[in-house]
Amino acid sequence: MGDMPVEIQPIEGKVFGARVLDVELATLSDTAFEAIHTAFLEHGFLVFPDQFLTDAQNIAFGERFGELEFGALPLANRKKLGPDSYGDVVRFDSQLMRTNLGNEAWHTDSTYWPVSSKCAMLSAVYLPNGDGATELADTRHAYESLDPAMRARIDTLSAYHSTQFSQAADVANFPEPREGTIYHGEAYLRPLVKVHPETGGRSLFIGRHAFAIPGLTREESEALLSELLAFVLSDETRVYRHEWSVGETMIWDNRALLHRACPYDYSQPRVLTGTRIRGDVPSELAYYPQDPAAEAGRQALARELELLRAEYAAGTRAPRLGERVLAG
Repeated sequence: MGDMPVEIQPIEGKVFGARVLDVELATLSDTAFEAIHTAFLEHGFLVFPDQFLTDAQNIAFGERFGELEFGALPLANRKKLGPDSYGDVVRFDSQLMRTNLGNEAWHTDSTYWPVSSKCAMLSAVYLPNGDGATELADTRHAYESLDPAMRARIDTLSAYHSTQFSQAADVANFPEPREGTIYHGEAYLRPLVKVHPETGGRSLFIGRHAFAIPGLTREESEALLSELLAFVLSDETRVYRHEWSVGETMIWDNRALLHRACPYDYSQPRVLTGTRIRGDVPSELAYYPQDPAAEAGRQALARELELLRAEYAAGTRAPRLGERVLAG
C-alpha cells in the first residue's frame, strides 16, 4: 500500500483540513510522504483514520517532519505505567488536570519555549463516552479576511507568551516556577503576525499564552488579543470540531492554526498519544533565557501575575474559562 496513490479528501464546508485515505503511516513510502507533506502545508491539518500506531511508529512518523520536542507522550487524565498500561483517572484538583483544563482554551503549542513548535500529532487511545473532541481554527484565512486597517495595525506588533500567564488567566492556577517544566518563569516575545517559513503565507499568531503587547496598555493589549481571537472564530468555515475515533491520528501545523481540547466528563478516561515536532530555529526561535532580551519577558510576566493575583483576591476578575474550573 506504500506506493499506492494517496487520497486527500478536504473537509466539507471548511476552508482548511483534510482526511487522508488509503495510507498506512507505519509503512509509508517516501513518495507517499511527499504527497502528505504537500497536503499538510496546503490544508493545515490532516486526519488519518484507522492507524492504531504504536509508540515507536508514532515517533517515526513525527520524525519525518523534523526534530522532535517530545515523542509518544500520553496527553491524558491518566498516568502511563507501561506499554498499554495506565493508572486511575487523576483527581480534578491535581496539577495535571489543571494543566489539561488550560488546554481547553485556544492556543498554539510551545510558544512558551525559546523555540516554538512546527507541528503536533495526536493519536486516540482511550476516549470518554460521547465527548473529548479537539477543535482547530485556521488563522491564515482569518488574517487574510481582516480589513486592511487592522492588518496594518498589527503587522508590526508582538506579544509575550507564557504558560504561567495562561494558566493564571484561564484557570486561576498559579503553579510554582520550576526549571525544566512548562512553568519555568520565562516569557517569549513573538510577532502577532506569523510568516510561514515554508509557504510564505501570513497568519495570526495569538492564543491563550499571549499577553502584554509592548507599546499598548494592559487594557488595550487584552482587548486587541480578544478581538483577534473572536474574529478568527467568527466564521464557522474556519473552525473545525474533530470527534475522535480510537486509532485515528491527526497532525496540524502550529504555524498556521489554533487548537483546543473540548470539555468532557472528567471522571472518564481520555488518553491521546502526543508527539510534537520542534520548530526550525531560523523561523521559530524567539531568544534563549541567557540572552539579554529575556529579562524584559521575565519582568512583564512577573508584573502580570502580580496583577492577576490581586484581581482574583479582590473579586474583580474571573478565570477566562469560567467558574467551573474552580468548582471541580
